[in-house]
Amino acid sequence: MKFDPYMYRYPSRRNLVYGKNGMVASGSPLASQAGLDILKKGGNAIDAAVATAAALTVVEPSGNGIGGDNFAIIWYEGEIYGLNSSGFAPEKISREALLEKGDLISLFGLDSLTVPGAPGGWAALSERFGNLPLSETMEPAAVLAEDGFPVAANVAALWKRYYNIYEAQLERYPVLKTWFDTYCPNGRPLDAGEVFKSPAHAKTLRAIGETNAETFYKGEIADAIDAFSRENDGYLRKEDLEKFEPEWVTPLSTNYKGYDVWELPPNGIGIIVLMALNNLEQMDLQGKDDVETYHAQIEALKLAFEDGDAYIGDPSDKEIEVDIETLLSKEWAKKRTAQVTDQALEPKPGELPASGTVYFSVADKEGNMVSFIQSCYTGFGSGSVVPGYGISLHNRGNQFSLEEGHPNEIKPGKRPYHTIIPGFITKDEEAVGPFGVMGGPLQPQAHMQVVSSMVDFHLNPQEALDAPRWQWTSGKTVQVEPSFPFYIAESLKRRGHDIQLLNETIMIGRGQIILKQADGVYVGATEGRTDGYISVW
Repeated sequence: MKFDPYMYRYPSRRNLVYGKNGMVASGSPLASQAGLDILKKGGNAIDAAVATAAALTVVEPSGNGIGGDNFAIIWYEGEIYGLNSSGFAPEKISREALLEKGDLISLFGLDSLTVPGAPGGWAALSERFGNLPLSETMEPAAVLAEDGFPVAANVAALWKRYYNIYEAQLERYPVLKTWFDTYCPNGRPLDAGEVFKSPAHAKTLRAIGETNAETFYKGEIADAIDAFSRENDGYLRKEDLEKFEPEWVTPLSTNYKGYDVWELPPNGIGIIVLMALNNLEQMDLQGKDDVETYHAQIEALKLAFEDGDAYIGDPSDKEIEVDIETLLSKEWAKKRTAQVTDQALEPKPGELPASGTVYFSVADKEGNMVSFIQSCYTGFGSGSVVPGYGISLHNRGNQFSLEEGHPNEIKPGKRPYHTIIPGFITKDEEAVGPFGVMGGPLQPQAHMQVVSSMVDFHLNPQEALDAPRWQWTSGKTVQVEPSFPFYIAESLKRRGHDIQLLNETIMIGRGQIILKQADGVYVGATEGRTDGYISVW
């Protein structure tokens, strides 16, 4: 039969999904099933999260890869933990050398390559909390890569998008040929439903599993990455890979109207979510679909983002000092929101006292839960793929600043400002559940919108994800998706907001939520904006 996989003539609805023994909510049916298979084999939520993460590098390469970074918030046996597995800039890199090439660090090629943290994150999670060996949790993903899988509709759309982007840059960045060799076996991007195989990817996943990621950072794969970087004028070396260790961190939280919302500390931007919620708490909200509510949310977010952009950097850089306590205080929120009126603000940071991404959620029958996010930054990343290993290398270093003295100034050994953030909610020291919405700088905005929908207006998690979404970009500009209420958009315009209508939803975020009910039953929701799927047991 002939049909258009992107044409849906009639409104459709996703119901909430319930489960008792375990749940995996991700942007891919195949990845969710990989996680569920591990749960059924005796793995816990952490094992399932690692299996899902590995599978997503195979089935959703347009959003993440082995050569990217990941972050996680883990609820394990009644305690909350944080993992930051993002990599640092190579020792051979320098601000001065990059400035000779331009004012920005290129998204393409190897200038924006930092040490990939994803494999190290998988190994750290498995070793500390897992029931099964890493080799077993890598196997479902390896089988998908080896046997092949049908490409999902949204992934195919992104495949085509990046084909066109890389094709336009190929002459300037010859290393992009490695992407075409890997992901365009027939000389073109794959269509929805076409089968894609990557035996090299399978080989790499198994090697990571068998060595607990040692080969990636200190062995054969590290040698291959080093050689590839040298051949293509990159800065990364095996010595950089050997130094990498994932960092266990204490998540940050704020109490929003009785619920504790958790995010990871910098170098990620999760703190922006918490600041935005603190700001929002100072304001009077009307109904869910009332212009006063949207205006308040936009202004709360703008102020938090400006503060985040001004002050967030890598805490390991001893020349900067992030005053987390002040930024997360209710007093700071009161001070910042005092300037909010019924008209759109041109935001500026407050003055402190001196001093492609993929997201998924997992839960198991013991009550353990994981909020997990993984990314190569833009789409397939830098467009550079290590030959023979199927490793797409990310371009997260593009997020560094070349401005001298900036908190996010690039330096050897320093981690960049990171947009990918997992979220978690607790109440009265009990887990409510993991949540997250992928989508670059949209993520803090969508986190705030989803939490407000559930806490302020009692929307169920599926409604909270389905609700029309907006995205502040800069100044007074706010983008809204096609389903955004017209009358709200018009009212916001009258308040001075520059409203821009998007013509698609694929770039406005894709999220998952799992909540634990009082009786122990899980309820899950996934995005209609993506190929999302919930596997349940």
